[in-house]
Amino acid sequence: MNAMDLERAKVHDADACLVLANKYCPDPDAEDAANIMRVISMKNYCEESRIIIQLMQYHNKAYLLNIPSWDWKQGDDVICLAELKLGFIAQSCLAPGFSTMMANLFAMRSFITSPDMAAWQNDYLQGTGCEMYTETLSPSFSGMTFSQASELCFVKLKLLLLAIEVKPIDGGDTKISINPQSSKMPANTVGFFIAQSAEEVKRAWFYCKACHEDVKDENLIKKCKCKHLANKTGATPATPFSAALSKPLLNIKNSVMAKEENGSKPVMNGRPTNKPADQQKNGKMEVGIADDQAKDFDFAKTEMKYDSTGMFHWTPARSIEDCILDRNQAAMTVLNGHVVVCLFADPDSPLIGLRNLVMPLRASNFHYHELKHVVIVGAVDYLRREWKTLQNLPKISVLNGSPLSRADLRAVNVNLCDMCVILSAKVPSNDDPTLADKEAILASLNIKAMTFGDIITNIESMGDSKDALNNMGDTTVKRPGPIYGTNVPMITELVNDSNVQFLDQDDDDDPDTELYLTQPFACGTAFAVSVLDSLMSTTYFNQNALTLIRSLITGGATPELEIILAEGAGLRGGYSTPDTLSHRDRCRVGQISLSDGPLATFGEGRKYQDLFVASLRNYGMLCIGLYRLRDAALTTVDATSKRYVITNPPFDFGLLPTDQVYVLLPFERKQSRFSFSETEV
Repeated sequence: MNAMDLERAKVHDADACLVLANKYCPDPDAEDAANIMRVISMKNYCEESRIIIQLMQYHNKAYLLNIPSWDWKQGDDVICLAELKLGFIAQSCLAPGFSTMMANLFAMRSFITSPDMAAWQNDYLQGTGCEMYTETLSPSFSGMTFSQASELCFVKLKLLLLAIEVKPIDGGDTKISINPQSSKMPANTVGFFIAQSAEEVKRAWFYCKACHEDVKDENLIKKCKCKHLANKTGATPATPFSAALSKPLLNIKNSVMAKEENGSKPVMNGRPTNKPADQQKNGKMEVGIADDQAKDFDFAKTEMKYDSTGMFHWTPARSIEDCILDRNQAAMTVLNGHVVVCLFADPDSPLIGLRNLVMPLRASNFHYHELKHVVIVGAVDYLRREWKTLQNLPKISVLNGSPLSRADLRAVNVNLCDMCVILSAKVPSNDDPTLADKEAILASLNIKAMTFGDIITNIESMGDSKDALNNMGDTTVKRPGPIYGTNVPMITELVNDSNVQFLDQDDDDDPDTELYLTQPFACGTAFAVSVLDSLMSTTYFNQNALTLIRSLITGGATPELEIILAEGAGLRGGYSTPDTLSHRDRCRVGQISLSDGPLATFGEGRKYQDLFVASLRNYGMLCIGLYRLRDAALTTVDATSKRYVITNPPFDFGLLPTDQVYVLLPFERKQSRFSFSETEV
């Protein structure tokens, strides 16, 4: 805040200034306000300074836009801990373990395997060594589709190509397309890779069809003397990250749009509200149904509604009273394949921004019937304060209860959920850091100790409902749930890394083990905000990496949407136009089982490369990792059903029928014969 101190620190000569937040502060808003003032002070001293700031709360991002010299294109960036933390957890609801995979990708670390370790630990550690890199693709890739280029990179160069940078025809800002379909790649395209080292990624720049087509060993693909490489203008061989640093920051507005229509026209960014009224459907303004009519209305027969950017499903605002269930109503609701959010909060706890958890689950690249119902179990007094940001998102229910109450957990069918998320909004006391996570740990252990099966145990809490038995029985029609709570899919957010040792009673982790090496983290059942610290250095080296991660994690948040949300009026509904509907056409994270379905044959001893190529060619799906049973055989008495994450396995990695595959799924306009929409357990 002092110009003399900034002079002494030579801020005007610095490559970048990083502002870190105190994640354990009692008042997150005050912490954000102080850090934003520090940014204002530094920009006032030297407006060209590149600043990367950590913010606690999503709604405070808007204040940075008010700083005149704040410029995304010059490299200024903000890492919002609430947005990314809850976004990571949201993606884990769709693909369990995905939070661990992404966190390991931007943590810059090497790995050392050891014969003394268990086989699953060596597989996991090999994945933790993977990082995200950018590199310009050689001219040999020009004219290829993304699928062809990705297959060539994986099979020939042993690299995983995730996304490419695309320059619109109209000369607008570049965008990142993740697993785009059909469009051909121009020369000098920048690719985004997952690989073990910067050296490996250079193969994509050195690859020459004339010289390397018959080369079998990827390590022999080095710079050749062909003229088209030597005389290439516009880009020198880029080391990872420097390619990104030499380019203006990508406009996130376009970064998540997966492809353009037939590759011929640039996607317009005009707002649907700019259209004259006579262009609206039938020349009339469409009106949302009133809340009091909604209860008796058949939503399946209505046209789906999206927000004004076309990126998220939207519904007319509902009051929280319309969404509150008591225990009886919850038990009589057939809840299956839903997301249970166990929330600990005092009435005056700081807001954690639940919108950041629910919005990725409401992305418009899902069909309406694919959206998972979100049931929040917690104190309504706190949720009333959060509700303004949730009231326009569909399929949300609230049970006014306690996440520690087994009766409440049974009422919301926690054993039939696709994911149980355990969060706490309470401010940790400074007395003993170990106690910061006491509620989350107790809730996690409570669920694991529960048993499910005979529904008679539920009758005590059912009151006088005559149909209780019938309704409870209906919940098993879709899918039988686990009998023991240890098999309920769960992710617990921790404030203090060291508390991970209390989550799993059967693990053998040393209390001093780093978080990423612990079993709950490797299995994707624990997440701590501390893992986001390494994202600061990743962003410093590679601005585009944050854009790519944000695209994958938030489900499609754009600068336009952030400006709308900064107004404080919540999500706005929009009319469906070809422009906004085109925004649905982007890929999303999914998880496919190898035990059945069209990919089942690959689980029978085939190699990972076979699966990668077949998925890409036949379904346009990009495989990025595996979720494997820790005890694959499950034959011993102490075998566990826990799974662990393997990021980007080697090409010759053997597959098992019990494996699940992390994939980037293209948008399906219509449900195909083989639907890959649901997470298969």
